Order: sequence, then C-alpha cells, then structure tokens
Amino acid sequence: MKIILTGSLGNISQPLATSLVRQGHAVTIISRQTERRPAIEALGATAAIGSVDDPEFLARTFEGADAVYLMVPPSFQEPDSRAYHQRIGRHYARAIKQSGVRRVVQLSSWGAHLAEGTGGILGTHDVEMILKTVPGLDLTHLRPTSFYTNMNSFAGLIKAQGIIGVNYPGTTRVAFVHPLDIATAAAEELAQPYLTTNQTVRYVASDERTADEVAQVLGAAVGQPDLRWVAFTNEQMRENLVVNGVPPDRASEIADIYASIGSGKLGEDYEQHKPAMGQVKLEDFAQEFAAAF
Repeated sequence: MKIILTGSLGNISQPLATSLVRQGHAVTIISRQTERRPAIEALGATAAIGSVDDPEFLARTFEGADAVYLMVPPSFQEPDSRAYHQRIGRHYARAIKQSGVRRVVQLSSWGAHLAEGTGGILGTHDVEMILKTVPGLDLTHLRPTSFYTNMNSFAGLIKAQGIIGVNYPGTTRVAFVHPLDIATAAAEELAQPYLTTNQTVRYVASDERTADEVAQVLGAAVGQPDLRWVAFTNEQMRENLVVNGVPPDRASEIADIYASIGSGKLGEDYEQHKPAMGQVKLEDFAQEFAAAF
C-alpha cells in the first residue's frame, strides 16, 4: 500500500513509519524541514517537503495514496489554538477531496467527543467534525489517552520543590498512553484497505493508574521514594505554566484539560469504550523518565 504520514519524525510518526516500511508498504512522510530528508530516507521512506498549511501541496502529496495518517502539528506560535486546528482540518478535508483518498486515520484525543469544557482538546474535536463532512471516507478517529511524555514537564518541579502534581487530586485514576502504543494502533488501522464508507473511533491506552501511583513510581525511578502528588488549584496550575514560559491562553487550555480529567468528564466516553491495554506500562516509562531527568 501507498501510505502518507503527517507528523514528520515525531514521537509517533517515526516509529509508525518504521513499522509500515518493515511491513513492505511504500511510505511517504510529510515534513516542512528540508534537513529531515536524510533521516526520513534512512527509514526507507520518501520525504515530501512542504507545509500542512498548504492544501495544494497536500493534495499533490495525497494523490494516489491508499491511506493517509493525519495529525495537527503542535504550534505554540499560533495565537489561537482552536482556530489553528480548524484551519489545518479544513486544509486536510480539501486535500482529501481533491486527491480522492478514501482511507484516513486521524490522530485525535480522548475527550474529542465533547464540544466544550476540554481546553486544548476542543480543536481536535473540531477536526473530527470537519473530516466527518467529507463524503465517501473510511475514517478512523484514533483517540489516545493522556500521554506519558507529558510527565517530562514535571522534572523541573521535582528538582525545585520535591513534589509532583497538576490540578487534580492524587486519587484520580488516569488512563495513560505511550507513543509506541499509538504507533502500533495507527499501523494496524492504516494497513486495513478501504472497504466501505465508514466512521469509527478507536481508543488507545497503555495503563491506568492513580496520580498518587504516578508519584510513587516516578519518585522511585529518580531516587526520591518520598515524592508526593500535590493537587493545585486551577489558578495555581495556570500561573505555574505561565511562569515556565507557556503563553497565557495555552496555559488556560492545558489547565482546562487536566481539570476535565479530574472531573471525569473528559474520560466519560473512553470509559464506555475501553480498549485492550498496550504494551508500555508506567514502570517502563519511568525508566525513560529517569534517563532524561
């Protein structure tokens, strides 16, 4: 199969490309950075250098593809995150229509079923809605849960104050996911040929643990066995993010995501459609965390 991947050589797209190439698929990776071409070609893939903000480039690249993997690259330079997601989503929809692609796997998020109250995930919800309007698609919304890799931002707090936490309590049970498990699920979906017009949702998770357990496991991994989870208020969470260089609007979006996890709202649909857990458990990620700590 000819498969197009967005996401350049990111934490998901690189292992995804590696898996698909090993399976014998012809893989093209979209990247806006010309200097990424040698690394992309070293994987056995073809580099398409251009921007996801260019619908004509996307349409040319999608031409003749059997399947396309879509994600919206994160961009803190964009003044309005939701408007940015909507714009890229419309570009994707236009390129799909022009190129005639029929099989699409979109990287979405848990909580994307909600149209309000989830902060930075609202843009992902909007992309789902935009793609649903494209006729004739066999469309899979891949909804991973909370990324383990988001925990890397805790390192400074642990070093400075000997605590860890966000704006939900330590008793909160959270579903976490590793990029490798997302890549595995995406590869499985992309390898499925177009059969009929269809729209499905697939959740991806690696482990479910309480926030207190996160503190215990990460603390043990970095030599701080007494590390404790501290629940911040929403305002404290926003202020901490801004102090650490996050733009105020984005800080509010991040705080709202964590608040919706704590309330249980974000995970309500996930709870009704739980997947089989992936391979990478919290203890496995803790070793990665410790190595980078």
